[in-house]
Amino acid sequence: MPTSAATIAGSIELVLAGTGLVLLWRLVLSPAARARRAPSPLADWTAPISEFLFFIVFILAGSFVLAAASSLALRQLAWRGDAATVFTGAAAQLGMLGGVALYRLRADRTSLRAILPDRRIMLAGAATFLMSLPLLMLTAKGSEFILEQLGLPTDKQDLVHMFAQADSKGLLAIMITLAVIIAPLTEELVFRAGLFRYARTRMPRALALLLPAVFFASLHVNWSTLMGLASLVPLVVLAMVFSLAYERTGHIGTSIVAHALFNLNTVLLILSGIVI
Repeated sequence: MPTSAATIAGSIELVLAGTGLVLLWRLVLSPAARARRAPSPLADWTAPISEFLFFIVFILAGSFVLAAASSLALRQLAWRGDAATVFTGAAAQLGMLGGVALYRLRADRTSLRAILPDRRIMLAGAATFLMSLPLLMLTAKGSEFILEQLGLPTDKQDLVHMFAQADSKGLLAIMITLAVIIAPLTEELVFRAGLFRYARTRMPRALALLLPAVFFASLHVNWSTLMGLASLVPLVVLAMVFSLAYERTGHIGTSIVAHALFNLNTVLLILSGIVI
């Protein structure tokens, strides 16, 4: 990409982060914002542990079945490299999403329509995304500095390199769809509407926020090569922000929108040449 594209994208990113900083103060941190903070409208998940385990089993089974099916299909097609990785990742994500859908149908006979955001929730999701940017920038720089001092790798996630090096428009389109639509939907339903919501009434709130966030972030690190280790702490912070936004609005659509915008923003930065 031309240098001008990176310059424009960088300037826009700074404006977005500055806007997020203002919103963070006005909506969350200022004395007026703290004074008008209302109790969370998020309903408690009062199901017994057996029901929660059913939720986990449905997710894992869905992911395993589709991932296994994709592996068999890849052998027949003789696909290798990034295309095979993306195909398998998409299958696993879709399997998890299918597991969530089946669990909801089994548990309360409702459809996934309840997660669709209205205008107010979309605005809340956009505000959450903007407020997360300055926090992510700060923690990303701090995390990289600490890893450098410890002599640990600061390489980006594998997926970042795959986006930057994609030489097929079709593959790139699939990756963007996976990152901006499928992953936010699946991960928010599993980690926020599932793990966080169940944990928030059963353990200290700080742990309920932290543990699902650490689990979420750890799945984005390649632990065999430590690629993506620098993203661990920033993603923990991001996941906690999403949980707080979900709790504050009581609607999972808030964090889905915020997550989708965050991933879209990251993709655009990679394609502009900023994130390499």
